[in-house]
This record gives sequence, C-alpha cells and structure tokens, in this order.
Amino acid sequence: MSPDVDAVVELGFGVDLWRTLSPLRRGPGDPTMRRLGDVVWRTSRMPSGPVTYALVQLDPRRVRVRAWGDGAGELLDGVPDLLGARDDPAGFEPIHPLLADAHRRFPGLRVPATHRVLEALVPAIIEQKVVGLDAFASFRRLVTRLGDAAPGPAPDGMRVFPTAETWASIPTWDWHRAGVGPERARTLQAAARLAPSIERLGTDDPARLYSGLRSIPGIGVWTAAEVGQRALGDPDAVSIGDYHLPAVVGVPLTGRPLPEPDVEAFLEPWRPHRWRVFRLLGLSPHAQAPRRGPRMSRIDYRAL
Repeated sequence: MSPDVDAVVELGFGVDLWRTLSPLRRGPGDPTMRRLGDVVWRTSRMPSGPVTYALVQLDPRRVRVRAWGDGAGELLDGVPDLLGARDDPAGFEPIHPLLADAHRRFPGLRVPATHRVLEALVPAIIEQKVVGLDAFASFRRLVTRLGDAAPGPAPDGMRVFPTAETWASIPTWDWHRAGVGPERARTLQAAARLAPSIERLGTDDPARLYSGLRSIPGIGVWTAAEVGQRALGDPDAVSIGDYHLPAVVGVPLTGRPLPEPDVEAFLEPWRPHRWRVFRLLGLSPHAQAPRRGPRMSRIDYRAL
C-alpha cells in the first residue's frame, strides 16, 4: 500500500534511532510499537486521526519516514521532536568517569518528545506499583481489545491507541479481565475524562504539565515524570520513587545502593539532565546493577 507520506527528514544533529525511541515501547509485546530489522514501526492517535509510521535510519542525521492514515501529515511535522530536536545534551556534564564513558559511547542518544500526553499517561498509570511484566501484559490486552486496526501495511497485531472516550468508558469487568486493579482504573478514567485539557499541556513547559497531572487524584511525582520523559522529552524527568532507582543509580556510581531518601539529593548535581543519567546507566556495559526481585508481591487482579 502506497504511504500517505514518504519523506526523508534531515536533522541538525546526530541521532541513534532505536536507542532514542526504545523508552516509548511498553514491553516486547507492545501492540503500538515494533522493531523489525532496521525498521521501527509505531502507531499513534494524532489530533487529525490515527497513523501508522515506519522509520528507517539512513545515516546519523537522516531518517526515512513512511506513514499511513489521516494523521500522517501531522506526524511528519512532529518527527524532529520525536527524534530529540527539543533535547540539547550539549550542556550535560557527566562528572563521573562511568557516565563520561557512556556519553562517548552513545553520542546519538536523545530524549524523544511525542507530545501525546494520554498515550504516555495511560501506560504509566497501569505500571503504578505493580511488576513491569504484569503492567505490560495489561496494557497489551487493553490496546489489542479496544484499539483500532492500524492503518496501512502494519505488522500483524499492531493496533492504534484507543480514544480518550474509550478509556473513560471501559466497564469494570474489562479492567478486571485485563488485570488492572480498581484504584488504577479509577485514576486512569479520571485522567481520560480530562484528556482535552491535559493534551494541551503536551507542548507546554514541564512545570505546568507536572502541576496539571498531579492535580488528578492518584497521579504523583513518579507518574508525572514518566509522562514528561516521553511526551515532553524532558531530560530531567527522573522517576523519583521508582523501586529500583536506588540500586540502578547507586551501585554503578558509588558501589552500593543509595538510601531511598537520598536519591534525589544525590542526583542534584546532574540537573537538568537527571533522566539522561538514568538512560546512560541503563545502556552502559559497565553499569550493571545487581539483579533484584520485585519488592511487591505479584497480584493477579483477574483472579480476585
């Protein structure tokens, strides 16, 4: 099927396509994102309509974009931000030798900005206080069941993120069947009902976005940061409160896990690039924190 858009986007900076976009994928079975060979496939729901798009890196500064669906043109306009145009790593001072090494190894690492707040917020709420594998499975079940078919020649099983109206109207049984507990379901539906307001913050400054999100009951610092990393491309949006953050940051940089209350103060010298520190540590071959089991018991809400 001929694409509605077929263009080569030339960037004013080098980018590592997959490493930049990989935080947008919610687990290997995410029905909105796939990587097949050198092609990164994604779907999205733009204000102008749904879109499927395929990205291929031609060289560090050029990416080919093919897109299908009513949102194709709008998607193309946003590709530079998606690939990190709003992110400026030039002011980043690694300080620690391990971070300096990772910064040299991954020069094309950028922080993507999708400007799609609800698409970042829904999975973040689903991931609150549960094991990641379970949250990924819940998101996959809901999007596969309730999302639209992906436009164009999308890989099998890909779907488009459901509308805000759909998220707001999901009945209790469907939440239960997907494995999402009632507290997260209530938070998610409250956010979906406010979607027009919070989507307007997707091109705004981070402080306003975080303030607006945290005014919704059930959304705190961690969830707001998870959205800021993806919707606004905020390189400082570290997920304070993440269960594994004390070890992921502390072990590589100090040799031991940090006390949880000390994590934020420890990261302060790297402001406004604290999320970049976390990403570089996750990529560095020299920054492997010890494996830790989940700190919360796995709960299958479908069995309750």
